[in-house]
Amino acid sequence: MKDFQLDGSEQYFDILSEISNIGAGNATTALAQMMQKKVDMSVPKVNLVDFRDLGDTIGGEEQIMAGVYLLVEGDITGSMMFLLPAESAHILLAELMHTPKGEGLDFNEMELSALKEMGNIIVASYLNALSTLTQLSIYPSVPDVCIDMAGAILSVPAAQFGEVGDKILLIQNRFFDDMDMSGYFMLLPDVESYNKIFTALGL
Repeated sequence: MKDFQLDGSEQYFDILSEISNIGAGNATTALAQMMQKKVDMSVPKVNLVDFRDLGDTIGGEEQIMAGVYLLVEGDITGSMMFLLPAESAHILLAELMHTPKGEGLDFNEMELSALKEMGNIIVASYLNALSTLTQLSIYPSVPDVCIDMAGAILSVPAAQFGEVGDKILLIQNRFFDDMDMSGYFMLLPDVESYNKIFTALGL
């Protein structure tokens, strides 16, 4: 099996960008149905980022974020994470639940459950896009949610991703309507799974 380097081919990056575009479209539709209102999502901004710079890229390691983390299972394995600034999470929850907007670290159990569901919908949208293009069986585990500083949340995938390489695929989604916010999606397959993905795509 060939060794895979995430930053080694523009063709790999183009394919991942296409998967991101399809996944974002799926996520927009799913969120609109969940929230029963129009949700517009801009074309995702896809970057390869040095893992050590990831905290700064998403606004600083001390920024309070809501993170939804889950494992990827099936024909490929790894993990995925969706990160949202706490302020944006409060706005989304207020829109979804028709309640006053909260602040800071204050999320009750019902709000945390709703965050899990939203994160699960967004991640599943990307997985479905990947599964459709590769014809691989891919499915997510039950998600976990955490409210903390970005640096603390990122310490979870950092240990795992160190085995794959120095760069990570970071997808920034920007939501529009009467909402204006950004969320960050990270795909963290293991090395063998990257090879399976690109082999399935004929690369």
